[in-house]
Amino acid sequence: MSTVTSPPDTATSPPGTEEWRLRVTGVVQGVGYRPFVYKLARELGLSGWVRNDPEGVLVEASGPDAALAAFAAGLKDRAPELARVDGVVVTRGLPAGSVPAGPFTIVHSEHSGARTALLPADTHVCGDCQGELRDPNDRRHRYPFINCTNCGPRYSIIQDLPYDRPATTMASFTMCAACKAEYEDPLDRRYHAQPNACPDCGPRLLLTDREGRTTEGDTALRGAAQVLADGGIVAVKSVGGFHLAVDATQPEAVALLRRRKRRDSKPFAVMVRDLATAQRLAVLSEDEIDVLRSPARPILLARKQPDALPESVAPRNPNLGIMLPSAPHHHLLLDEPGLEALVMTSGNISGYPIAYRNEEALEQLFEIADTILYHDRDIEIRVDDSVVRLSVHDELDAPLLQFVRRARGYAPYPVDVGREVAPAVALGAELKTTVALSHGSKVFLSQHIGDLKNDETFASHRRTARHLARLYALEPRLTAHDLHPQFRSTRAALDGDGAGNGDGAGRAVVEVQHHHAHMASCMAENHVTGTTLGVIFDGFGYGEDGTVWGGEFLLGDYAAYRRVGRLRRLPLIGGDQAVREPVRTGYALALDAFDGDREKAVAAFPALAALDEQQRHVYATMAARGINSPATSSMGRLFDGAAALAGICSLAEYEAQGPIELEGLLARDSTPEAAYRFDARTPEGEPDGPVEVDPRPVIRTMAADLAAGLPADRISRRFHTAVVEMVRDRCRAFREETGVRQVVLSGGVFLNEFLLLNCLTGLTADGFDTYVHRQVPTNDGGIALGQVMVADARTSPGK
Repeated sequence: MSTVTSPPDTATSPPGTEEWRLRVTGVVQGVGYRPFVYKLARELGLSGWVRNDPEGVLVEASGPDAALAAFAAGLKDRAPELARVDGVVVTRGLPAGSVPAGPFTIVHSEHSGARTALLPADTHVCGDCQGELRDPNDRRHRYPFINCTNCGPRYSIIQDLPYDRPATTMASFTMCAACKAEYEDPLDRRYHAQPNACPDCGPRLLLTDREGRTTEGDTALRGAAQVLADGGIVAVKSVGGFHLAVDATQPEAVALLRRRKRRDSKPFAVMVRDLATAQRLAVLSEDEIDVLRSPARPILLARKQPDALPESVAPRNPNLGIMLPSAPHHHLLLDEPGLEALVMTSGNISGYPIAYRNEEALEQLFEIADTILYHDRDIEIRVDDSVVRLSVHDELDAPLLQFVRRARGYAPYPVDVGREVAPAVALGAELKTTVALSHGSKVFLSQHIGDLKNDETFASHRRTARHLARLYALEPRLTAHDLHPQFRSTRAALDGDGAGNGDGAGRAVVEVQHHHAHMASCMAENHVTGTTLGVIFDGFGYGEDGTVWGGEFLLGDYAAYRRVGRLRRLPLIGGDQAVREPVRTGYALALDAFDGDREKAVAAFPALAALDEQQRHVYATMAARGINSPATSSMGRLFDGAAALAGICSLAEYEAQGPIELEGLLARDSTPEAAYRFDARTPEGEPDGPVEVDPRPVIRTMAADLAAGLPADRISRRFHTAVVEMVRDRCRAFREETGVRQVVLSGGVFLNEFLLLNCLTGLTADGFDTYVHRQVPTNDGGIALGQVMVADARTSPGK
């Protein structure tokens, strides 16, 4: 919203003429905003100038009052596609003569002052550039680094602000005369397009095979296309890192990639030539088409078209992760005859972050790839693909966009939390981690970093935090971290390494319970304040009592919470091994449901027959005596166990495989079924403790359904509906006790579409103000936002 401030006396201006200063904030650098302002001012006959500075864009303009008013409105209403204008603040009535007479101009950027200008995200290849790319008469015909002010790399190449070429990884490329003329012409589409280049002066494409033989340019690209057509694997350097690519239509190529990457079941994403191809492979609504074609070019989880691709691309999953090309050489590869759909999965060795530097790719990726297609434009910061899903329900006014992973195209856009918060750096969680830094009312959430299982990912975590802090010249005074004492990020925070700008020394360190951070994250992006009920379901979070939490009902605000409900605890037989072998959790659930009777448990669930007698004995003993079997209230583990008992997934290759495949049986149909029923009671010996939600009746009824021959999809639907009805029952009961009517839903389990949609619409129908995530992931990728909010509330009196 624009703010207009008028001084009391503007009589010094000539009649009908005024001089205004206009401050424009938001994403207004690196997106063609200054040339847009220049053209608009000249169109309206205004004098003055425009420049970039650390706060955004500053304009001084002189002209008739009506023209200035139209100009101020146009700065937001007519902004370029990639711009995001947060505000236009107008100061009217500058002293006469403040604005130079003569034609409107663009002046040099100002580098001093507080940095509040927003970084532009990496974006797609615009239609104009695609046209030139395919035009044999254009000097950039088939040039794989074509871009303009309306498209191309941004965040991944930025080293500093303001966003000018010397502060990017393009600094080492000197523009030729033709490119420089474009760059300096305000009327040209490439005016101050920082990655501007052409075949004569810009980056080169290279192809190297296992023997070190290297080709360049179009020969390299056509060589990579031939390897793909022949069923080989190509590592492709993309906008924010490397992909591993195969022809998605060739089952043998997909199988080869799975063997070499040691990824037997996890679905692969597919990049397609164009929208027509996407519609042959997936069922797409108009809203989903809009998401696919948006400048961010995310991976969209869409319904598969039957038999359009080999089942091995996304086994036992109703969805296909699909995306359109996001870089010029993607278009060129997919333009080659026979190549219309490519598996494009993260270019990394399993468990490690995606490779983004040429040297690491050439060192690591030949373990998987036959050849590597790369280039000599450096990536400053790795940025993986974003993954989103669009969900519809009859009770929702509009489709619900949910992030599974927030990265390229969206990071590092901030979340405006609607209140001033202390400058802080939050280090996120251990899995799917992101980092966050706050300034004013904005929290800058990084791109997806990954799981902090190794030194390489942790180094990426630190580098990302320091990159963001440096770009915005932020000096956090708080470091927020997870409560878990063994997380790498926790140890770093306690050792004085805040991973922000500087070494963290002298900062206050605030520990934040995992599920409280989930709750605060959802509250923050929805501007929710006051006492709130948080329904927080995930796989793992360290609780204040030293146990593993994950099926929680919390009551509180940003500063504090009370645990008012939890799932009945079950033993994780073998600790983390139970996550990899969900059959262990299924066995624990069955033993609990049948009062420890092993024979009844095994007879009730045929899937448990996969365990031999010795395993059953050992596991039952471990569970009964608590030997390497920590207690957990995790909803994620309940879903694991249910999937195992239903015969869906006994051994998991990837995180949440069982729950994902159990939900997959529902075929994205959110229709409820006659539900199993949970019990709820106050646990023995805990009269003042949280209400315990007991799944034992669910497990016993599931056993009866299996014995009666009920199909697996019906069992899955009854189980899912049971969880929804339990949430509604508990929330209504807590409302009766407390009067609280606002509810937030958060945690990785709410990536389950059936659960999310039915809880959201059901609670709303029950009279609750119900909030879910729409800007950040509901999984641990959103934790850092909540950590900032909790740390601020606990250290800022009166909040």
